[in-house]
Amino acid sequence: MQNALVIGGTGQIGLAVASQLSKNGWGVKLASRTKPTEAGEWRHVILDREDRQSLLRAIGRGADLVVDCIAFEERHADQLLMMQGYIGHLTVVSSASVYCDHVGRTLDEAGDNGFPDFPIPILENHPTVSPGSKTYSTKKIAVERRVLDKASIPVTILRPCAIHGPYSKHAREWWFVKRLLDGRTRIPLAYGGRSRLQTTSVQAIAEAVFHTCKSSTSNIHNVVDGDAPTVAEIGRAVMAALGRDAELVGLPDAPYWPSLGATPWSVEKPLVCGSTLPATAPYAVAVKPAVQWLHEAVYGQEWSKILPQLASYPHPHFDYARDDEALALTSAKPLSR
Repeated sequence: MQNALVIGGTGQIGLAVASQLSKNGWGVKLASRTKPTEAGEWRHVILDREDRQSLLRAIGRGADLVVDCIAFEERHADQLLMMQGYIGHLTVVSSASVYCDHVGRTLDEAGDNGFPDFPIPILENHPTVSPGSKTYSTKKIAVERRVLDKASIPVTILRPCAIHGPYSKHAREWWFVKRLLDGRTRIPLAYGGRSRLQTTSVQAIAEAVFHTCKSSTSNIHNVVDGDAPTVAEIGRAVMAALGRDAELVGLPDAPYWPSLGATPWSVEKPLVCGSTLPATAPYAVAVKPAVQWLHEAVYGQEWSKILPQLASYPHPHFDYARDDEALALTSAKPLSR
């Protein structure tokens, strides 16, 4: 039996990867600070990744595959390199946020420098930010470069975007789910609902891990859903998954953004990624487990405690007075299906 170690294995990506590998006959060990919330065909070890001995105990006698879901700093790359003699194949989850446009603009600094102007689609050979310690993206590319440059084993870098799935602490779909559960019958959308921010299901990531884990060469892959839906299409997919309906209303581009109709996917310009991996399920199919989990996990709970990363946004998500203000605009137009 082949075996895998999943670092950060109890998060949304780690659990999806563990499930995918387990059902394909792999022995899986999850390593994390906390125990998994779900039972499965895997073992669990407590991991303090800043402790060398804790890492060595986690890897044990070795693993055919190590998947690192939480490599955020260059020192994390060095930790993986330290263990590479015990590893057959290394997969590191990075981010599509590492890409920059032709004048160096990135997602991280869009609020200060303007939203980047990307080609459609962004391919894996598109320019990225430079490695560094300044932003999330510069740190991610530093991890990528370090392991790719120094590893003597095959390495796969995966770059997802706008991840969705069960167990997320940043479940963007809640923006629609809560409105629907609260009985909102009309929902305003910035930019006329046309915004496109590439989505990636945790299942797509899990399938990418399994597809690439036996490669004898090192590669970089974008990981995407089978389509790149607009915000309006996302809203309709969530409504279909939840079994509730509302009228979607498009707002003009200016001057109302970002104060009115701003969803977690609302962007001024499209960000659409292409991938060299096999096709995956479209968003409307892939999002169903996330919506079902959200409905069950947040019911009767304070949503900000279940979704702390979503709650940390600098503006409120559920200001219905502002929604009503947007809906009253003469320029607000219902969107046809």
